[in-house]
Amino acid sequence: MHTSFPLASGSQRGYAPEQVDDFLARARAAYEGATGEPETMTAEEVRRTAFAVKRGGYAPRYVDAALDRLEEVFFERRRRALLREQGEDAWWAETRQLLSEVRGRIQRARGRRFRRRGMFATGYRRSQVDAFLDRISEMFERRELALQPAEVRDVVFHSEWRGYDEDQVDALLDAVVELILATRR
Repeated sequence: MHTSFPLASGSQRGYAPEQVDDFLARARAAYEGATGEPETMTAEEVRRTAFAVKRGGYAPRYVDAALDRLEEVFFERRRRALLREQGEDAWWAETRQLLSEVRGRIQRARGRRFRRRGMFATGYRRSQVDAFLDRISEMFERRELALQPAEVRDVVFHSEWRGYDEDQVDALLDAVVELILATRR
């Protein structure tokens, strides 16, 4: 399969082309139903995909943008299937439940929203995570989608000793992306 991703330039590293091409071939087969099995790939799988980096690899920003679009396609496909199977009321009930869980975490006191790493371990800088979650909280309060999924996916936090547990923060950010996608019209 040939892709048209530009290569990383100069001394920059890019994503391993063979891994990207293999993943995109699997995604295409899943999308076209070539595997014969329903739901062989999910939006979550696309979101969690990572590639090795190397010299001469694909420029990450272009691959990441393609993965963002691919995630949205698989999410929308799942949403439509659930709407057909369970109805709109069930879909919105599930979305409201997810929103309640996210709000519950965000409404915790700053500096205490997530488990902190151990004494000799680093985690995400609490002040940066809290500031970003405050933006998300404001977005929910105003009932407007001011953030795009890519902004949530691409946020970067510096590390600090005894910072927030990365896995917990990443899980919440995944839930926020799902909420943004679920509430788009």
